[in-house]
Amino acid sequence: MSASPLMTDADVDLRPDLRRVILRFFVPGREDVGPGDSRAGNVIDRVLALSAEDVDAELDSLRARFGDRHDHLDDSFARHADLATMRVDPTVEISRQHHLLLGAAFTHEYATEGAALCNPSIVALPDRSPDGGTRFVLSTRGIGEGHRSSIGFRLGSISPSGVVTVEPPGARPCAGIAAPGIHHRSVVHRRLQEADDDHDNAAYVLDALPERFDDRQLAHGIEMLEDDAATRRRASMTAAHLRRIALGSYRVDFPDDVALADRVLWPHAPDERYGMEDARFVEITDGSGPRYCATYTAFNGADIHQYLLTTEDFRSFAVGPMAGSAARGKGLALFPRRVGGRYLALSRADRETNALAVSDDLRCWDDATPLQLPSRPWEVLQLGNCGSPIETERGWLVLTHGVGAMRTYSIGAILLDLDEPHRVIGATAQPLLTPHGDRQDGYVPNVVYTCGALAHGDLLVVPYAVGDQRIALASASIAGILDSMESRMEPR
Repeated sequence: MSASPLMTDADVDLRPDLRRVILRFFVPGREDVGPGDSRAGNVIDRVLALSAEDVDAELDSLRARFGDRHDHLDDSFARHADLATMRVDPTVEISRQHHLLLGAAFTHEYATEGAALCNPSIVALPDRSPDGGTRFVLSTRGIGEGHRSSIGFRLGSISPSGVVTVEPPGARPCAGIAAPGIHHRSVVHRRLQEADDDHDNAAYVLDALPERFDDRQLAHGIEMLEDDAATRRRASMTAAHLRRIALGSYRVDFPDDVALADRVLWPHAPDERYGMEDARFVEITDGSGPRYCATYTAFNGADIHQYLLTTEDFRSFAVGPMAGSAARGKGLALFPRRVGGRYLALSRADRETNALAVSDDLRCWDDATPLQLPSRPWEVLQLGNCGSPIETERGWLVLTHGVGAMRTYSIGAILLDLDEPHRVIGATAQPLLTPHGDRQDGYVPNVVYTCGALAHGDLLVVPYAVGDQRIALASASIAGILDSMESRMEPR
């Protein structure tokens, strides 16, 4: 890392841990590239043809090899068997042991950090560390086979003297239990607008629903629409759109005995089939919303969408899509409190500049005002934020990323007016962090990147990805950064 004199290396180096594996449902044949259906039917037939002795021996072997790597191994096998036996004639009797081995045949381990560990954000926890310092949660982006991304967590602390430590990761990651979530009418309307389907059919269903509704209420509305299909055009298309949008909202709960550092948020919605990327966590400090929120990029293999994660305790999470022109693309970062009665966020909806977006509900972001335009050599390709603004007495401190020649990502900072955050009142002339030496190397070379920093008094703690491969931490005096800034007024 090439750092300005303001930044100090915290001597923390977090690398991908290949031992962090979760159990996932696996369908033989679907992993292949090319034509052809799954091979599920043939596999089921072969398992059911095995003798009881062979089944018992294989299960004993599986428990010996994997029992120490996963809690409740048999329970996972049973859940996956339930999914696979949908293909089996219901009149066929399956023994308990054959059922478990069938589930094991439809299970595989997935290394959540098999390729990389990167793009962290950080928020403080309410409990203090034993020495009176600040405890924090570090969110991470784990990248595994097929470049699929998930969200993981580490715990750490900042001592009263400013020493930063991060605890070792959990030994048995768990993906949690997903269930249907709550839908927001305003978001559904806007998602239908994007599909050019927010017309009479949509109004017929949604106008009868409250602002927040569940799957049961939506299903009733869709049923009414389909019953009236004879007098409507494209009723089946609207019904299909509504059902697909509904799949984007869900919740994930973790058992009490699963430690925070063992919890993994795995993609469930169709929009996130190929990953949950670059979560930007922030604590909402004015009590106007959920205690902790995170925006992240949902990737389905072709398109991206902005999603919102909310939690009170990092044990139960509510997930759902965001909408509006300012929530397109990547890199939406929430302010930690309302300003002027409205929620604010940093947006990069045009893919190359920093802008300010407003919302009444944290979910719909329809307008964005340009804040900062690329102007310096290290940001000529694009600008973006590096997480939520940090409130100081002198203004909102915003870490930014700039991309320059050779697609080099650097981290800088700007200062926004406290009461009129659409005004940029200061900016660093040079980057605070730039990849250099061995920190040019990685999964994506020449990148330093963070999704959020934490203020600890005057100390700014910045976790950042090195080459989209591993995570390091640096720190700096907030006052020192602000004093180094050039006064400026943007946009020019």
